[in-house]
Amino acid sequence: MKLHVNLGKDSYDIIIEKGALEHAGDYIKDVFKGRKIAIISDDNVFPLYGISLENQLASYDVTSIVIPHGEPSKNFEILPSIYSKLLDAKLTRSDLIIALGGGVIGDLAGFVASTYLRGVKFIQMPTSLLAQVDSSVGGKVAVDLPEGKNLVGAFKHPLFVLIDPLTLKTLDPHFITDGMGEVIKYGCIKDRALFDQLKGYKDFNDLYQDIDEIIYKCVDIKRDVVEKDLFDFGDRLCLNFGHTIGHAIEQYYNFSKYSHGEAVAIGMVAITKISEASKQTKEGTTAEIEEVLTHYHLPLAAHLDPHVLLEAISHDKKNFDSQLSFVLLDEIGSYKIYKGDRDYILQLKEV
Repeated sequence: MKLHVNLGKDSYDIIIEKGALEHAGDYIKDVFKGRKIAIISDDNVFPLYGISLENQLASYDVTSIVIPHGEPSKNFEILPSIYSKLLDAKLTRSDLIIALGGGVIGDLAGFVASTYLRGVKFIQMPTSLLAQVDSSVGGKVAVDLPEGKNLVGAFKHPLFVLIDPLTLKTLDPHFITDGMGEVIKYGCIKDRALFDQLKGYKDFNDLYQDIDEIIYKCVDIKRDVVEKDLFDFGDRLCLNFGHTIGHAIEQYYNFSKYSHGEAVAIGMVAITKISEASKQTKEGTTAEIEEVLTHYHLPLAAHLDPHVLLEAISHDKKNFDSQLSFVLLDEIGSYKIYKGDRDYILQLKEV
C-alpha cells in the first residue's frame, strides 16, 4: 500500500508493506544519491533491525547512533552528544539521517535532522504502532523540556516514510496498547466506521489480520488533515483530541507511569465527560469510548485531582492568546474545537 502526502516541494510517499525493512536499502537508493548516512535508533530497536539495515547500506558510509529507549531520552540535553557524533562522522548537508524506531526516535531524529547544519534530509522508519499510525507522518518533530512535552520543535518532512507492520510482532504488548490509544483517537474524531470496526475485533491479535488496512486508514486521515493545515493552526488541531490532558498526565508522572497512548486514552475520556455533561457532545459518547478503550486494555482514569494538572496545561502548545483549543466530539466520528481557559477541566472531580 502507498499513500502520497501532497505538500508541494515537501511532498513524500508513505509505504505500508509487511517485510519492507528487509529491502529498505532499495527504497533508499531510489531517493538518495549521497555518500553518508547516519542511523539514529535506540537500544531496544537497533539490535532487532539495525544490523540488517547497515548491511543493506554497505555501499554508503554509515554511522549508527544508539541511545537509551524511552521518553526521557527525548530531551534537549541529549542533543549536543548527537550533534557531536554527526560532526565526528563528517555528515554534511547533502547526506542523510534515518530515524529507526518508535515515536521518541522519530521525534528526536527528525528534530536533529531539522537543526543540524540548518537541515539534513531524513527518512522515517517507524517500528512501533503509535509511530506507524501517527507520529511518523505530518512533519512535526520535537524534544521535551522539563516544563512540558514537545516544547522545542520544528516542521521537518521526510523523504519518505517506510512502515513495516511485521515490526509489531516484536513489540511488548504494552506498546501495542500504547499505539491503540492513537488508533482509537482517529475513529473518534473522523471515522465512525473505523471506530465500529475496532469494536468488532476480539483483541489485537484478531485485528492484526487487517493491520495494513488499519494503519492505512489512520495515516490517510492524518494525510488529509496535514495537507489542509500544515502548521497546526486549524483543522490539524483535531489530532490533539485527548492530548491536552494526556500530555499533562505524562508530565505529572515524569513520563514514568503512563505511556503516551495510555495518557491520551485517559484524556479522551476526561474531556468527553466534561463536554457530554455540558451538552456539547451526544449523550452516551463517553460510554462508547470507554467500551472500546477497555477492549484494548487502555486505562480510563488516572485518579488525579485536576488542579495538579493545571500548571502543565498552561504550557500546552495549543495555548493561543491565553485560551486553549480543546478538541471535543459532537459524536463519534465528528469533532469541533472549543476555545476556553485551562480551568475548563476543573468541572471534573478527578481525571
